[in-house]
Amino acid sequence: MRIAVTGSIATDHLMTFPGRFADQLVADQLHTVSLSFLVDTLDVRRGGVGPNICFGMGVLGLRPILVGAAGADFADYRAWLDRHGVDTESVHISEVLHTARFVCTTDTDHNQIASFYTGAMSEARQIELQPVADRVGGLDLVLISADDPEAMVRHTEECRSRGIPFAADPSQQLARMGGDDIRLLVEGADYLFTNEYEAALTETKTGWSADEILAKVGTRVTTLGAQGVRIDRAGEEPILVGCPEEEAKVDPTGVGDAFRAGFLSGLSWDLSLERAAQVGCMLATLVIETLGPQEYELRRGHFTERFAKAYGQEAASEIQPHLGG
Repeated sequence: MRIAVTGSIATDHLMTFPGRFADQLVADQLHTVSLSFLVDTLDVRRGGVGPNICFGMGVLGLRPILVGAAGADFADYRAWLDRHGVDTESVHISEVLHTARFVCTTDTDHNQIASFYTGAMSEARQIELQPVADRVGGLDLVLISADDPEAMVRHTEECRSRGIPFAADPSQQLARMGGDDIRLLVEGADYLFTNEYEAALTETKTGWSADEILAKVGTRVTTLGAQGVRIDRAGEEPILVGCPEEEAKVDPTGVGDAFRAGFLSGLSWDLSLERAAQVGCMLATLVIETLGPQEYELRRGHFTERFAKAYGQEAASEIQPHLGG
């Protein structure tokens, strides 16, 4: 299954605040809020929605195609992704802008305050998908993740016009985009990915009810944080999948991306929706136990053992052949 992942390519600057954001907020002064947080640590990591998802698929043994825009400073990052099974040949390199930057502070409750500098990501709107499809011999699915908003709309419209199956994953860009654009991203998608808050925001901004959205997409996948994930399809009972037990809770950055990587890998292996969601939840658990969205290791024996503990030996036996050596 040839899967292309469009999305932001960025460097993450991750900081930790040894307190609670909520304790610093004065309810009747939020209209004039001005805060500076003295942080304990700074970690600079590889990130961006597109590479995070592709990295996870790569470590699971797939060969995802990364589609996005980066700066001339992308060379080392490209080499890293290439080593981990990602096809980076369709990344557009800007001649004038640096790769995007994600700057995020996490408090002791694992709440986050973040800013995102667009940089070269703004040139993703120049990318056409057909040359990507021609290069790799066709595309079976395009995941359209958070990216330059114009690029997201262009990719969606191209998939729709060319008959390429696509999955909508607007995530962080829901806050910026208006209802008309969100409706364009969602309608006709084979899969719609959001978290619980984003699901409500999608309904509010589009003006569509949950049932109306289900009538417009094939499968709606809603992540529920520590409670796992819910999968909805029109006329069918929801599928609920819980999360494996965590060995530690280190950093939530990239957890949603890892879930998508595991879920798409499960689809590529022709697993059921439930099993694909279990793979996604297991991979997401590895990420939350690690500082940085691409710093985890997939030790196949350990992965299978934990998968069996969470979902049963039969489930583990079903995924084990796909994990390789």
